[in-house]
Amino acid sequence: MNNNLLVNYEYRGARYIGITKGEGIVCVDQHSGYSSDRHPFLSAALRNEYLSVAANNDIDHELQDVTLLPPVEHSQRVICVGLNYGKHVQETGRSHGDYPVLFTRFASTQVGHGQPLLVPEQSDELDFEGELALVIGKGGRRISQQQAFEHIAGYSCYNDATVRDWQFHTHQYTAGKNFPATGGFGPGLMPVECVPELAQLEIRTELNGVVVQQAKLGEMLFPVERIIEYVSAFTDLSPGDVIVTGTPGGVGFKREPKLFMKDGDTVSVSVSGIGELVNPVRKEQL
Repeated sequence: MNNNLLVNYEYRGARYIGITKGEGIVCVDQHSGYSSDRHPFLSAALRNEYLSVAANNDIDHELQDVTLLPPVEHSQRVICVGLNYGKHVQETGRSHGDYPVLFTRFASTQVGHGQPLLVPEQSDELDFEGELALVIGKGGRRISQQQAFEHIAGYSCYNDATVRDWQFHTHQYTAGKNFPATGGFGPGLMPVECVPELAQLEIRTELNGVVVQQAKLGEMLFPVERIIEYVSAFTDLSPGDVIVTGTPGGVGFKREPKLFMKDGDTVSVSVSGIGELVNPVRKEQL
């Protein structure tokens, strides 16, 4: 796992915030006086001084002994962007508009790295959508593109898995995007200052070890700074808000034959320089 990821995790029934180092975690709570109980959003800990905690201390917990949770669990807003890569626009038969396509996901539908994505009892059409997520660290309204990166706390990997038949019941995406345990988010947040030029980074989705999606982040039709400008024009962004920036081409429902995730599969989403999110897939048990 990448170093310097800020992670939200559980160890022996208690929850902590930490920084990855080698095969372990340096616990921020133990070494900095910071208490995650007093700050509901992991982004509250994303300040430069916390990176020195990992540099100056040995690991406190082995990665194999902890449960990684979504990096931010109680966001006021999880805003997702649709149709943000040209090849995905083409495969859906849609056209590229002048404004980002937006929809919302409930924070309660998210699961962390290593936790199962659930194929719902009502459907067998759970599709993969590997994406880059960003977390807001400094709130604001009417944020310009030039100021956008000042408001980002960090980046993570996201699987905006979609129940396709429910998505297309109507013209609205909400139902297909909000079944329980269908939003993979993690493994942690890479602080913005640790991330090189976004456009050169590669995003990749693998299903059972086979690459099914692959693109450079520079292929986004609406880059990160434009998305933040647009979203903040109509709503106040707050620390801990999550923006999920869209999926590349190669989604399962546009393949022939269609390719959906099923019980027993393993799906991963990786972004070079940021991390890799891995989730098993299970059928929901009622």
